[in-house]
Amino acid sequence: MSGASSRRGPVGVAVIGAGNISKQYLDNLTIFPDLKVHIIADLFEEAAAARAKEYGIPEWGGVDAALNHPGVEIIVNLTIPAAHVEVATAAVNAGKHVWTEKPFSLDRSSGLALLKAADAAGLRLGCAPDTTLGAGLQTARRLIERGDIGTPLTALTTFQTPGPESWHPNPAFLFQHGAGPLFDMGPYYITALVQTFGSVRKVAAVGSKAKDVRVIGAGPKTGEEFAVEVPTHVSAMAQFDGGASSHSVFSFESPRERMGFVEITGTEATISLPDPNYFDGDIRLWRAGDEDWTTIPATGPANGRGMGVLDMARSIRAGVPHRATGQLGYHVLDTLVSISESVDSGTFVDVESSAPASATLPEDWEPTAATL
Repeated sequence: MSGASSRRGPVGVAVIGAGNISKQYLDNLTIFPDLKVHIIADLFEEAAAARAKEYGIPEWGGVDAALNHPGVEIIVNLTIPAAHVEVATAAVNAGKHVWTEKPFSLDRSSGLALLKAADAAGLRLGCAPDTTLGAGLQTARRLIERGDIGTPLTALTTFQTPGPESWHPNPAFLFQHGAGPLFDMGPYYITALVQTFGSVRKVAAVGSKAKDVRVIGAGPKTGEEFAVEVPTHVSAMAQFDGGASSHSVFSFESPRERMGFVEITGTEATISLPDPNYFDGDIRLWRAGDEDWTTIPATGPANGRGMGVLDMARSIRAGVPHRATGQLGYHVLDTLVSISESVDSGTFVDVESSAPASATLPEDWEPTAATL
């Protein structure tokens, strides 16, 4: 890790991708004093212009305008999954650090190439989800590391919905290669598990697809049909460093919604985590002999998407490791690809990559304070 940055003051940011998720990021990126959003870019420059005006961002334009902006140190890559590596690689080639939405890449080879390019250039990569930095999962992690459940042994996670086509105005990409419930929602659950158990070593899974075609149910494209390219139900087992194991369900096929279920069992107790797609939420603890769960409120910041960008920015200035690293994002991607391969092959698949442990976030870490 290189030393502290010679620059001072807020870290310059460009956002590439003016779609739905950009609003959640910009709600925070534009109010964190340690960040300065200089420009928003999109292939459709009119979309970038509209979003820039909405948030008072002074500049907008195409992708090259963001990559070549002299005040930008971090590119926040909010493009569709198929464009993540292409845009991130262009940003690295332009001398910028990159925060990218999940998944890190769609395959191992392009993801590894991006990691190597950034390392050779001395630049940082970060990857969503940064929900793991929120008060909910950070509080749970502190309890686990303190020993409140003893040694963590196993986990169960569940994400089940009918599918996003009922509410998303343009949902087709969520059913294409690189998405589906596994790649779209899997990063939240797998990242939370890796933070508890360490790196994944092998996986086994089965998957299915109930429909070949789905229908958009909201927005201007209501009634339009689109093809389903990937499994819409995946049931996966994973084994981690040290032998702990988990069972996870990722589904767009359930009329009944069961979202955000993450339960970790240890030698002394069981802990129920908040929804890993969110930044806050109570933690519940059950010990042998208890009549009921004990509810533990979350403590610490829970501002929302963009906390990972801010942690990266402050870490760049301080010359210390940031938490939601590209290496972690790649390991989660490697795990998801391995699960997908297991669905296809019907066999266990080894996961070759590893992710270093990241430090917990201090409870008094304050995103809205000016520290740089």
